[in-house]
Amino acid sequence: MQSHCSDPEIHQEVAGASQAEPLKEGVSWVIPVRNEARSVKALVDGIQSQTVQPDEVIIVDGGSVDETVSLLKEMTVDDPRFIILEAEDATPGLGRNIGIKAARYSWVALTDAGTKIPSNWLEEMLSIRDSSSEFEVVYGHYEPIVESHFDEWASLVYVPPKVTRKTGRLRGPSIASTLLKKEVWKHVGGFPDLRASEDRIFMEQIEKENIPTGWAPKAVIHWHIQPDFKSTFRRFYFYSKHNVWAGRQSGWHYGVARIYFILALFLLLAVFHHPAWLIVLFAVWGARVFKTVLLKKEEHSLFWALNPVRLAGVSLVMFTIDIAMYSGWVQALASLKSSSDNCTGKI
Repeated sequence: MQSHCSDPEIHQEVAGASQAEPLKEGVSWVIPVRNEARSVKALVDGIQSQTVQPDEVIIVDGGSVDETVSLLKEMTVDDPRFIILEAEDATPGLGRNIGIKAARYSWVALTDAGTKIPSNWLEEMLSIRDSSSEFEVVYGHYEPIVESHFDEWASLVYVPPKVTRKTGRLRGPSIASTLLKKEVWKHVGGFPDLRASEDRIFMEQIEKENIPTGWAPKAVIHWHIQPDFKSTFRRFYFYSKHNVWAGRQSGWHYGVARIYFILALFLLLAVFHHPAWLIVLFAVWGARVFKTVLLKKEEHSLFWALNPVRLAGVSLVMFTIDIAMYSGWVQALASLKSSSDNCTGKI
């Protein structure tokens, strides 16, 4: 775990490092991995099946304790474009910095392990890049893989809706579907050394700097939803904790806290004034659930959005994530206090 005695900082030594030799024209593909033994075959196959091939592929392992590294080396032994770097206990942010620093080509493609990469992904990204000489960043689209009712409920809760851009409708930005100039990475200072939120912080900096950006709706990365309530709780507990450590509670944590503050008021009114206030409480919660489904119904009808089983499933997933968020929040604050006491010499 990172120390909490100081705020997380961007690794300027990595991001600001000078290039040993001039960059070549082409594309370096960079992916951080950790304990991805079950998914690396699909990752390598997806890259090697691209209709337009990258000039090099840099995979940075952040301390896997399974067979990730040995499998990667075995699968890519006959493909000299693949470079496997072992970076001990590197976070995703640091892993990306290490990989991009090592990149020898002027453009860098970024995806994540555990995703399905269609064979036309890089071709579509490059097509948008080449459509304007001004673009220095290109974001692609991403879609959740929905194979069960739970996948659908979860995707409705936390997968963002599509947004209309000049080139079409797509989700994003997502660092798992990104192409950018290496100089952009250096200009914004690289990724923060974090296990969560590092991608959002990096992309927010790109937006803040007004770097010309293109959008590639046909470049679609597919990723797996957490398959059940238990794994969903663990994932969002982890996200919550690391978001607090990164000082990013204002968007997610405080917004959900305001909702529960309102619900708590109606509960108190129901207890101390009249039980009829429970109707308002459930109406507020129901409105939150229905709005979530309605915003993401896409081509589906209103009757689809009103399906009671779907609404109940979304409600359960939403509540699970809320509890995970609060649990991670409490744990993060407790660890910050403990770390602060240690830093100041308190026992």
